[in-house]
Amino acid sequence: MEFSYQARDNAGKLKTGTVEAATEANAYEILQQHGLIVIKILPSGKVNIFERVKFFEHVSPKDLVLFSRQLSTLINAKVPIIQALTILQTQVSSKKLQSVIGEITQHIESGDSLSSAIARYPKIFSNLYINLVRSGELSGTMDEALGYLAVQLEKDYDLRSKVIGALTYPIFIVSALFIVGFLMFIYVLPPLISVLREAAVDLPFTTKILIVVTNFIQGYWWVVLVLLLGIGIAYRFYSKTASGQYMIDNIKIRTPIFGSLFQKIYMARFARNLATLVAGGIPIVKALEAVADIVGNEVYKEIILDASQQVRNGKSIASALTARQEIPPIVSQMTQIGESTGRLQEILDKLAIFYEKEVEGVLQILTTLMEPIIMMILGLAVAIMVAGILLPIYNLASAA
Repeated sequence: MEFSYQARDNAGKLKTGTVEAATEANAYEILQQHGLIVIKILPSGKVNIFERVKFFEHVSPKDLVLFSRQLSTLINAKVPIIQALTILQTQVSSKKLQSVIGEITQHIESGDSLSSAIARYPKIFSNLYINLVRSGELSGTMDEALGYLAVQLEKDYDLRSKVIGALTYPIFIVSALFIVGFLMFIYVLPPLISVLREAAVDLPFTTKILIVVTNFIQGYWWVVLVLLLGIGIAYRFYSKTASGQYMIDNIKIRTPIFGSLFQKIYMARFARNLATLVAGGIPIVKALEAVADIVGNEVYKEIILDASQQVRNGKSIASALTARQEIPPIVSQMTQIGESTGRLQEILDKLAIFYEKEVEGVLQILTTLMEPIIMMILGLAVAIMVAGILLPIYNLASAA
């Protein structure tokens, strides 16, 4: 990436020009190495097109896991934080994360703590991450805090991968079915329907329906595409609003079959993250507020924030959660046991393991059931085609 700069040399003479560097921090270092006192440094505008596309600037959970694990190892080996970040900047594969690490290093050199520096990037580092790093700074156990984070991020990544892996096959099959069906209505069925029309015979009800659908798709296929595109855009914009996201998340946890799966995922995430924060020594109210932001569902976020307020007012976590029907009884019961015995972190860990196993079990069942369901859908589609098109053609050929 190219940066434009204004600087002064040792004689005080103003210098301007450009410098190639991965990040602004690297450009700053290069200019300093050349004996220049930097006044201003900005991206010159000659940026690769891929660097302008936000998709290519994404920091994946896997990148963050590796960064946390390696930083924990370096700090445990007594490597100074700035040197550790400089080493990691050359090792991470994500260009976006390389840039962010460079900027974090610059902020720390300017006097910021690591937690304050990463708090400038909330889209990459969650409240959980920031709070645990801050706790590690205060207690002098930064390597342990980062180790906790790496383990937690690995478990979240593993759970997400299992869910995506289980749903990939059925989504692919259903998508392919719709695409093949659309192409059949455009290219395959029209010639067959024209044969039936020329025969001028009384057609079955199924055939009449197929003729209507075929004529509509042939004449107004663009309407279908515009309608689908409009629905997609409307959903995207609506989901960005607070009320829209809340409604969508509410539907998620109340949908038959899949609602139970989503609830288990959110409960596993809640228990695991809260256990990690408690183990890191974060006060329980702040821990609940941090978990509310990262649980991934607006309904549960509202519930957890309400619980944090009640805990602030003197109630226990269990009593705050018991009144909400979205929270399974086992969660409030186990939390109560943890609070009364002083083993909240241990109990939450066991609860997280329980729900993670439940998620795996539900995914296995859904994956097993999806195959026969998809075969039944395919069989039904074939039966409709045979009854609606092929049988009338066969009857005409037999009559002739």
